[in-house]
Amino acid sequence: MVTAPAALDLSMFTRPSARAWTCPPAPEDVASFHRGLPGYAPTPLVELPSLAAELGVGRLFVKDESARLGLPAFKILGASWGVHRALCEHYRLAPGAPLGRLRDVAGPPVRLVTATDGNHGRAVAAMARILGLAADVFVPQGGVHPAAVAAIKEEGSGVTEVPAPYDEAVRVAADTAASDPSAVLVQDTAWPGYERVPQWIVDGYSTLFTEIDEQLASAGAAPAGLVAVPAGVGSLAQAAVTHYRSGRSAPTLLSVEPDAAPCVLTSLHQDRPVTVETGTTSMAGLNCATPSSLAWPYLRSGVDAAVAVSDADAAQAAHDLISLGVPAGPCGAASLAGIRAALASRHRSALAPEHADTIVLLSTEGTTANPA
Repeated sequence: MVTAPAALDLSMFTRPSARAWTCPPAPEDVASFHRGLPGYAPTPLVELPSLAAELGVGRLFVKDESARLGLPAFKILGASWGVHRALCEHYRLAPGAPLGRLRDVAGPPVRLVTATDGNHGRAVAAMARILGLAADVFVPQGGVHPAAVAAIKEEGSGVTEVPAPYDEAVRVAADTAASDPSAVLVQDTAWPGYERVPQWIVDGYSTLFTEIDEQLASAGAAPAGLVAVPAGVGSLAQAAVTHYRSGRSAPTLLSVEPDAAPCVLTSLHQDRPVTVETGTTSMAGLNCATPSSLAWPYLRSGVDAAVAVSDADAAQAAHDLISLGVPAGPCGAASLAGIRAALASRHRSALAPEHADTIVLLSTEGTTANPA
């Protein structure tokens, strides 16, 4: 990893040839696993004609993840599948073992460990509560809103503040788990030597895109021409690439980050994984310095547009979505801020013509997930 030079233009990236790249699909059993969880229901795909008119496109939809399995963000999709697979491996059970079997398995008690800049930690804590397990969540100092920290604690998890940015919180969590035989690390970013659990977490996100396909078809708006995805370390963007570059339709995939932490955008410009110096941003869940090593090959090959947005633009987008009935937090609203920047720029002509047919914005968290 290297530090990005300050002079690099971080406004926009396009690589139209990415739409021709292909990869294998996500496992088919993930969606059926989620359908078996208590309280599962597809989250809404909300059509917003006024935004479509503003952007000069045919139809625009927002995937509203503000209430997913009882939590205010999409992360429980990845955390549930990741915890399930990690515990099956830990207890040497078949991957299809039901949750009840994991609750009742005999053996030493397990402690789930993770680091978070918001929603992932709460999702892991919720899975620990459901399974009757202990959990420890490490958070970067000042990087997670007190209300979000309180929500993690309310799930029954311990919380430790690390006096450093997110990447260091991840390192501390990993070191803590490595020193305790009863601990299982469930981290949503990968590094060399730690990629199996992050891959399971990415696989868990595939249910979101399966739902979008079904909902667009029901609305007579399939296929998507452009999908905007908020990106932190890039795991959700990796899931989007896996879904849309595996023989299905090939929409433009737009990655959106805060301009205080544009690690994916900078890496795409440099054509290699880059570590950036992060600043302060209301988009706390996207405040990440380094792309996941697992996600990077997918992002490099399959993302054909990327942009960084300001806190002010994300705040305006959140205000606009809320006024239209979508309770979007700053990270969720980043997708609207990003699509506004991309379609207003000189790079719009580099996007596939189909981008103007149907746009899908991923609103990945609600207003209560990590308040600005």
